[in-house]
Amino acid sequence: MARLLLLSNGHGEDLSGALLGKALKTCGHQVEALPLVGGGHPYRDAAIPVVANTREYSTGGLGYTSWRGRLTELIQGQVLHLLQALLRLLRIRKRYALVVVIGDVIPVMAAWLSGRPVATYLVAYSSHYEGRLNLPWPCGSCLSHPRFQAVYSRDLLTADDLSSQLGRPVQFLGNPFMDPVLAAAPALPARRRRIALLPGSRRPELEHNLQLLLALIQRLPAPLISSGELAIDLALIRALDDAALNALTTPLGWQLREADNSMTLIKGSHRVHVRRGQFTSVLQSADLVISMAGTAAEQAVGLAKPVLQIAGAGPQFTASFAEAQRRLLGPTVFCAEGDSGSASTLDASARLALQLLERSSQDPSLQQRCRQQADERLGSMGGAARMAAAITALIKP
Repeated sequence: MARLLLLSNGHGEDLSGALLGKALKTCGHQVEALPLVGGGHPYRDAAIPVVANTREYSTGGLGYTSWRGRLTELIQGQVLHLLQALLRLLRIRKRYALVVVIGDVIPVMAAWLSGRPVATYLVAYSSHYEGRLNLPWPCGSCLSHPRFQAVYSRDLLTADDLSSQLGRPVQFLGNPFMDPVLAAAPALPARRRRIALLPGSRRPELEHNLQLLLALIQRLPAPLISSGELAIDLALIRALDDAALNALTTPLGWQLREADNSMTLIKGSHRVHVRRGQFTSVLQSADLVISMAGTAAEQAVGLAKPVLQIAGAGPQFTASFAEAQRRLLGPTVFCAEGDSGSASTLDASARLALQLLERSSQDPSLQQRCRQQADERLGSMGGAARMAAAITALIKP
């Protein structure tokens, strides 16, 4: 078939790009990737060649969320790295029949500069933020250019909005990052109720987030946990190993032990099961998701799970990021009022967690709303295959 280049700019975008790339390979295409930000690990894990040097940044490529983050990325050389990636793109552009953008304005501009035909998956933009999407300059002009042969949105509202703004069809075909979690079946031991803890994946923010989540768990009724009626599962990246986890939690009074066929954090009658490499199972099995994450929270909403946010110190999951995420993901994402990390806010969050846990099984209106938001904002399974088929149809023999 054809040789295609995936162009993305962030960890979540790389994940979607890798899933889309695998679907494109199934269609018979030769697929390569150029991640503009971050390490591009999802591409390597999917056996998709990365055609440029990659580099990690302490902000995770999210410096735009604050002036401090922008300055940090500037000092760390991200602008220079981006320019080098763009030069690499211009040198190799003629190899590809089509450039596939996964992200926002930066890869859109890069694809426009390449002079090649383009298909664009605007995973980073949504009309749910403000009701009408204000595309940053010059994104709108690029997307209206004839070389941009197709535009795919991340939700139905955005597809309708951009179709009107751009004067061209914009399609909502689903989101590839939902496919792995929608396809899986719960695989954790049966409990009456389960809570999933999502501290995120970027260090050192992950460590700070985990401390807040454990402080919240301590505020839940101990008998509910010690009786086995409620299980709490921590979805943790492998990079935070047992030694690092122990060093982080021991000063807080938690002990890491092997119990119930898993490594478990124990403090009095409170128990938190550590689940590395089991993210999908943790998410599928949960009745309530307590989150300090980005893409993972979107996947939880896509599974029709209620989500409780705990805002932290950042650089990613700040109060402002959490508020924007609620606008993006809708009314089944909840957050207690109050200052981030304060005792009163954690107390309120614990009370809200118990209410949502009860409502998740007893309130049909919440269950129906969760299913509706999942369909409208994230879509059904098979997004990667549908998008790959649409892209294949663009390529001339």
